[in-house]
Amino acid sequence: MGIIGVPAGWPADEAGALEVQRALRGRLVLAEEGPPPGEGHVTGLDVAYDDERDLVAAAAVVLDARTLAVVEEATAVGRVSFPYVPGLLAFREIPTVLAALDALTADPGLLVCDGYGLAHPRRFGLAAHLGVLTGRPAIGVAKNPFAFTYDQPGPDRGDSAPLLADGEEVGRALRTRRGVKPVFVSVGHRISLGNACAHTLALAPRYRIPETTRLADALCRRALAEALAVGDERARAE
Repeated sequence: MGIIGVPAGWPADEAGALEVQRALRGRLVLAEEGPPPGEGHVTGLDVAYDDERDLVAAAAVVLDARTLAVVEEATAVGRVSFPYVPGLLAFREIPTVLAALDALTADPGLLVCDGYGLAHPRRFGLAAHLGVLTGRPAIGVAKNPFAFTYDQPGPDRGDSAPLLADGEEVGRALRTRRGVKPVFVSVGHRISLGNACAHTLALAPRYRIPETTRLADALCRRALAEALAVGDERARAE
């Protein structure tokens, strides 16, 4: 597997990234309901980093939305494409994530990101960014609420509470298992918040975290470990 470099013209500093983010934010589509749960494909996306070697591995795992069986999976490994700046983390990984998506032969359908969409300081997290770039419906399902406030949802599976930023609902805290802490769902692109929550529940029949994220997390970690092993072997041979 080759290492993907930083694309030509990719923003190199915070000012450039903010300009790109503002321009793409204007292309968000928030008025569509999106695909119904249990139909077509859903694709989990996740990344793993090795900061010491400046590498990021991305995984895309396509599932049958009805059975949650794996249809196809793909990985890519690239150079970290942007410094660590809160609120601009998407710029660190998007080129590698897009490469993993491009390697798929199956229709990805709905994109499910381990992160945020509208639940972002400028309402443009990874799920929104990827949705706009690909034109596909996308949602973010995060493990923590970032800097937003929420009341605890009820204890039962499917209970939810608004995730708030200055009084604006930017997502929902959603209970996927009874008595287990919620996940945090936000719209990315071309889907409603209610439908995003319905998809999240459909993708999490047994665990707190959706199957899309669980599988993509394991796959990107394996891809990174394999890339590091190859790199170490080459270094020893030189």
